[in-house]
Amino acid sequence: MEKNIPKISAFPTGESNSAFEQYFSGKSYLAPLTVNSDLNVPMANVTFEPGCRNNWHTHTGGQILICVGGSGYYQERNQPARRLEAGDIVEIPADVEHWHGAAADSWFSHIGVTCNPQTNKNIWLEAVSDEEYREAVK
Repeated sequence: MEKNIPKISAFPTGESNSAFEQYFSGKSYLAPLTVNSDLNVPMANVTFEPGCRNNWHTHTGGQILICVGGSGYYQERNQPARRLEAGDIVEIPADVEHWHGAAADSWFSHIGVTCNPQTNKNIWLEAVSDEEYREAVK
């Protein structure tokens, strides 16, 4: 049975993020926001259920996160986690290992902007363990 997904931003929640579910701990939803590939700026709203986060990963061309609803976290490898709220922007340089996701007690949505889409590739790494997550968000 599907959970009730609260409306936490002006952007659509989208469908279950089933194509990438193997890279997430918990349930996430994906709503593509741009369709004109000639503009070359892929953007999507990603919504995370409470406690959901993606695996450690990198982007070969970088990424920008625009937080639009709820509360979440962003963490670079070997750095403290940063709490995120609507209106926060995270600029992620190319090849930086990181994860992002929802706070344990909140849904969270951000718009992910793919930088340098002609050459940008996601490189998925190991899952963020429950222990790593708890330590990061305390």
